[in-house]
This record gives sequence, structure tokens and C-alpha cells, in this order.
Amino acid sequence: MLGRADLSDKLAFDTKGLDDLKQSAKNNAPDALKTAAKQFEALFMNMMLKSMRQAGGQDGPFDNEQSRMYTSMLDQQLSQSMSNRGIGLADALVRQLSNNAASQALQADGTSPATASKMRGIDSYIDNLKLEPSATPVPASVPAKSSIPSHVREFQQKLSADADKASAETGIPAKFMLGQAALESGWGRKEIKMPDGSSSHNIFGMKANSSWKGKTVNTVTTEYVNGVAQRKVEKFKAYDSYADAFKDYAKLITKNPRYDNVVANAKDATSFAQGLQRAGYATDPQYANKLSKIIKQTLST
Repeated sequence: MLGRADLSDKLAFDTKGLDDLKQSAKNNAPDALKTAAKQFEALFMNMMLKSMRQAGGQDGPFDNEQSRMYTSMLDQQLSQSMSNRGIGLADALVRQLSNNAASQALQADGTSPATASKMRGIDSYIDNLKLEPSATPVPASVPAKSSIPSHVREFQQKLSADADKASAETGIPAKFMLGQAALESGWGRKEIKMPDGSSSHNIFGMKANSSWKGKTVNTVTTEYVNGVAQRKVEKFKAYDSYADAFKDYAKLITKNPRYDNVVANAKDATSFAQGLQRAGYATDPQYANKLSKIIKQTLST
């Protein structure tokens, strides 16, 4: 028993239940440490269930406040049931709190440092459970979820070094060029492929003209003629690496006179994108809007 309240079989969402649990810990009840850890584990499981439902888009045409309330109650029951079976978190917390004490010498009030350490640990975990109803407890060992989508993060990590080098050569911020590469290649998921299925590394949609002496690849692309989209087969450049693609892009932007104003006016995402469109980099009438949106809303987070 835990003194004034037995919380071992129910999830302590209310403040009174948590206060009872903390008081039991202060009274050095035998099961206080284990129960506090189990409560934390149960609320962590409830957090996971709630996140899974939100990620799956739980609201349907027949959902209302009453149905959401019953779903929340079901999640509480499921999380308590799962915690009773155990996922290992509670045991890990118990071991952590138990190992915090190194000595059994009595303090002035007659409490050993070991017991005092456990009680402080219990208080800390219980205080973490005292959240507003809409809040979610997250153990310190669980990293916060990044706001950047995984495919964006992977694209940045793969190309950031090459983008930084091209930035040093052109004076254009690296994230502007990453945004353009993302738009042209669909975040790397729609790269132009060679006939054998390998990558052409052409992430800027660079076409091959008669002056290009390197490898080429033919592929279907969308071109806009008088604002009307048309599908065409065009010849594009192929590179041995992404570094070569950035190097060729930097050469185009800095050496071709038609892009002089792009470099001079690349003060922000909008001016950079509009400068590229005015210079005729792409025929899509919405190219500047699409590019500036990628840079502002995704790469700036």
C-alpha cells in the first residue's frame, strides 16, 4: 500500500493523485519508487498513443468532442495496461534512481543519503508528470522531434558541403542554391537517371548545348510555351558527382552575363528566385514563387 492513495492500478493524471504519490515517497513507503516509475512509464505510453493518432489523422466525418473524449479514455486504459506488462522504462528509472546513492551514512535527520537521493529522484519524476492536460511528458533521454522533414534533412546533409563551396565562389547563400536543387530534383527523389538507372548528378536541371563536351542523357521534361505546359524530350548534362554539378552551376551563374543581375540582387529568397526567372533559367511561370517558398518555409526552419 502507498498510504493515503494507491495509484498502482490507475493512471494519475490529476494533481491530487500525484501529490499523494509524492507524499508516500516522502513517508518512505516501500513501493513508492517503483510506483512513481510505473506512473511515468504509463504517461509516456499515453504520449506515444496520442502522437500516433495525431500522425494518422484521427478526425473523420463522424468524430466529435464526445468521440474524442472516449478515445482519450481508451488511450489512458491502454497505456496503463501496457505499462503493467512493462516496456522496460520503469525498470530503467528505478535502476537510475537507486544508483544515485553511494553511501548509507545517516544524515542529521536520520535519513540516509541513499534514501534522500531516491526521494529527490521520485519528486523530480512526479513533478514532470504535473503538466497541463494538453501537455505531454518527455523524458530527458528522448530527443525532441525535429521540425525539419527527414527527406529535407537528408538532402541538406548530403549536399551542404558542395553548396557551401559554390556559395564561396558565387556569393549566393548556400540555402538559396539548395532550394533550387531541391526544386529541380524533387529533393533528390526525381533526379535525372542515366540509361542504366544510375544518377546523372544533375540536380539543377542543366541542359546540354553544343558547347558541352561532357556526358549527356536524354529525358522527358516539362516546358512551358506561352504559359502552356508541354512534355518534351531534351538533352541534359551528366556529371560524375554532385560536386561537379555545383561547380558547373557556379560557373554558369558567375560567367554567363545573363545572370549578372541574379548575383548582384540575391539579397533574399524572393529577389534571387525572381532574378533567375527573369534571366530565363526556367520556363515555368510559377518558378520564382515555388523556389522562394521552398527557401523561406523549409530551408529557413
